Amino acid sequence: MPSHSLLVRLTTHPVVTWWIRNVASRIDPLIFRATGGRLFSMGVPSLPMLTLTAIGRHSGRPRSVQLACLERDGDYLVVASAMGQQRHPAWSHNLDANPEVEVQVRGERFCARAERLGDAEKQALWSDVRSAIPQMDVYERRTRRNIHVYRLRRVGGS
Repeated sequence: MPSHSLLVRLTTHPVVTWWIRNVASRIDPLIFRATGGRLFSMGVPSLPMLTLTAIGRHSGRPRSVQLACLERDGDYLVVASAMGQQRHPAWSHNLDANPEVEVQVRGERFCARAERLGDAEKQALWSDVRSAIPQMDVYERRTRRNIHVYRLRRVGGS
């Protein structure tokens, strides 16, 4: 297994970033769901991962995205980093428009409600996010926008 810093350099390299954005983003949710959260296109996840399925704000159709996550008190935190792009990712706009989502984590699928954290709550958790997802240091340097963080809280009896 590559060292921590090598893994970050590899996964944030522009070529790998392009591949993740244009290829892996389409197939990873399918692979992750089919394997019960054990695999994605790059093999066994080195970070905690989930598949988030939200309703598209324009299409009204389910849209799935594979994301690194951080578990906190039974909830999951996901970061709308878009790998440091200047625009917020489409999935974050979908959550803002319709926060009712489906979440797939390793071996479990459940319904949740997404809530965008305010700046103060985000700041209180940001060092934990950066520790759990070390690529965040690179993504922060790439953009000037305020990177949103969402809490995914289980709903219902799932």
